[in-house]
Amino acid sequence: MTLVSAHADTRHFRTLFISDVHLGSKAAKADFLIDFLRYHEAETIVLVGDIVDGWRLKRSWYWPQDCNDVVQKLLRKARKGTRIIYIPGNHDEFLRGFPGSHFGGIEVAERIIHEAADGKKYLVLHGDEFDVVVRNARLLAYLGDWAYDTAIALNVLLAAVRRRLGMPYWSFSAWAKLQVKQAVNFIGEFQNVVVEEARRNGVDGVICGHIHHAVMEEIDGIRYINTGDWVESCTAIAEHHDGRFELISWNQPIQSPKAKGITQATSPLTVPIRVAKPAETDAEAALVPSTGA
Repeated sequence: MTLVSAHADTRHFRTLFISDVHLGSKAAKADFLIDFLRYHEAETIVLVGDIVDGWRLKRSWYWPQDCNDVVQKLLRKARKGTRIIYIPGNHDEFLRGFPGSHFGGIEVAERIIHEAADGKKYLVLHGDEFDVVVRNARLLAYLGDWAYDTAIALNVLLAAVRRRLGMPYWSFSAWAKLQVKQAVNFIGEFQNVVVEEARRNGVDGVICGHIHHAVMEEIDGIRYINTGDWVESCTAIAEHHDGRFELISWNQPIQSPKAKGITQATSPLTVPIRVAKPAETDAEAALVPSTGA
């Protein structure tokens, strides 16, 4: 794989896959995502869960303008003809009660089978149903979420210091996670279980999110693709019009004519809390959980 600099010119793809934005969390890099969406267009955008962080919003309300801007940007794309599919995750599970519904042109689905341009089929789902902690011990999941918040707070502080020193963004929390043997083992087990689910569904690969670990690799004959997140790594998966997939890291918003985004190219694959805002549309409100939820 090679790293190549992205240009400020808008790039056009067949499909974009984005997950784990966690709007409503102070760690969400909504400004990075808005910038990314400005320079990347697609016929279809699949939101692979945890776009809104209902867990954190229930604990403490936080919804700055950047969060509204992301929702509005997606709704504008839908109005202009982009097909947008929203697959809820565990943090935005309030939308799981609306499969088949449409909000401002955004479709809600529990999971989908995506057929790539080269004919390969991919199971697309968030992935939390395979996380034993989330599925069988909700209290432990919430406690783990608090610990993760602490790591993210340190990450924000370190990022601010690096910015003042003119250094590029680097995720302490992502680095720390990969230094812990149990976390590494969990990632491996998660990948294996998701791959087996893809095999049971008779598809060629699986595209998921949930664990904030972007990667594309072949596991026992199944293509495993994880979209990453917009809290630590700011990554997305793009499908080209010939069926190739690309992992894109957008780790610094564009400030000048030359883009700061980096793309990681790959070879061809044969492979509803409510914001009180007078001008808000019904579609925006549906995508944001209410404070009483």
